[in-house]
Amino acid sequence: MPYIKKGEIADDPYVRLGGDEPVPTDVPVIVPLEWLLAQTPQSLEGRNVPLGVALPNDKPESLLEPYLPRLSLIALDFPIYRDGRAFTQARRLREAYGFTGEIRAEGDVLRDQFLFMVRSGFDAFEVKNDKDAKAFAEALHEFSGFYQPAGAGDAHFRFRFAPPFSPARKEGESDA
Repeated sequence: MPYIKKGEIADDPYVRLGGDEPVPTDVPVIVPLEWLLAQTPQSLEGRNVPLGVALPNDKPESLLEPYLPRLSLIALDFPIYRDGRAFTQARRLREAYGFTGEIRAEGDVLRDQFLFMVRSGFDAFEVKNDKDAKAFAEALHEFSGFYQPAGAGDAHFRFRFAPPFSPARKEGESDA
């Protein structure tokens, strides 16, 4: 599947593992949640290559909290386009847990939702085909201002043009 990272089509450096496959120690991998939970956070300390985990959208992101310092990627699943739980997971991972690694959207990822995914905290995407990948890369630049605050780090529209804060004056005070 085509892979988009920060709005650009890129090569995916990660290998996705299934349930019973041995986890290699020399390549970046995405492991199932069950494998990660069977490990202790301390057992992952000696790993010198990036480690990612696939978090199903019906599992709480709090399960990952003890592992977050050792994870470089969290892949969140959209099993069907109208299931938006992964939006909440991404935003909570960024805002509540301070996760700074890659958050990847996979599954039924639609171009119409791309910009909203970015604003929720996603920065990488697996899309169905090359045509979709080009459209996704273009969608990032469709809007330049937003009314809603978001975890993406940019100021929303209301504050972009607001005058700088000044303390209130007491009655009778002048500017002089």
